Amino acid sequence: MKRMNKKTQIQIILKEDVAELGKKGQLLDVKAGFYRNYLHPMGKAQIVTPLLLKEMKMEEERIEAEKKRVKEEAQQLALIFETVGAFKVKRKGGKGKQIFGSVTAQDVVDIIKAQLQRDVDKKIVDLPEIRETGEYIAQLKLHPEVTARIRLNVFAN
Repeated sequence: MKRMNKKTQIQIILKEDVAELGKKGQLLDVKAGFYRNYLHPMGKAQIVTPLLLKEMKMEEERIEAEKKRVKEEAQQLALIFETVGAFKVKRKGGKGKQIFGSVTAQDVVDIIKAQLQRDVDKKIVDLPEIRETGEYIAQLKLHPEVTARIRLNVFAN
């Protein structure tokens, strides 16, 4: 490594998260001594080169394209869920509008799989407490920016 003035700032890219400095992949200007004495020996950073910048840009573009594709898939799935109409849920009935037990997120996942042949994780299902017959709205958080609303008609048999 060529000799650098102690006050010289150099541009680096972090190979991993560094507390109070930055996240992995971040471009930073740091003092040469900090890089030479801490970041480089620990393998936490490397000096930026034109080739490295090009690789970073290509990786960022690939990640952005993947995020866009995942969001578009979630939007298409949300459209399918919202256009299907109401899902029918049958439960044993009690007095009046009461049902035995309740409708859970797993029940909603099973109904979606049976009617639409789509696998959905029960962790994304947000539904109100359902202990009576009637119509309810459940939300499916398909993506951080995409939420689908589905209607559930609960009947007593």
